[in-house]
Amino acid sequence: MSRIGRKPIQLPTGVNITLDNTLITVKGPKGSLSRELHKDMKVVLGESDITIERPSDNKLHRSLHGTTRSVVANMVNGVTEGFSKSLELVGVGYRANKTGDKVVLNVGYSHPVEIVPASGIEFEVPSNTKIIVKGIDKELVGATAANIRSVREPEPYKGKGIKYEGERILRKEGKAGKKK
Repeated sequence: MSRIGRKPIQLPTGVNITLDNTLITVKGPKGSLSRELHKDMKVVLGESDITIERPSDNKLHRSLHGTTRSVVANMVNGVTEGFSKSLELVGVGYRANKTGDKVVLNVGYSHPVEIVPASGIEFEVPSNTKIIVKGIDKELVGATAANIRSVREPEPYKGKGIKYEGERILRKEGKAGKKK
């Protein structure tokens, strides 16, 4: 049995869950999220918790059990606390500015790069070398942060580029000098 799949999901106060066949909707103080779950996974609503049950022990159902539980737990966590990812800009002259709801990046190209947030995503720029991506959908926050990082991925020689906060860049040694 999946250890993660067996764990019940505790429902905080203020969170409302509705099930419509395979569509689950989670409403909370920060907003609402909906998702279509696999038709074989069974969601059991308790008074203060939710459990996910699988119909059999075949490989597909075992693999979906923990994943479905994690997805529903992330939905509950998202509508109560939300998610955020921090990015750092490393490099001389690399900077980010927030104009309206967009982020404008100057990262060594001949032109500034504008990133427009998807609905439900919000940007914060506390300093000109740091960007914080916030939202209630964990997948969308991660995808937006990865999209920003892909504008100028960190290179292995000097470490310049856009990286996640706390990410270690594996450094390579530069070209060896000519021996005399």
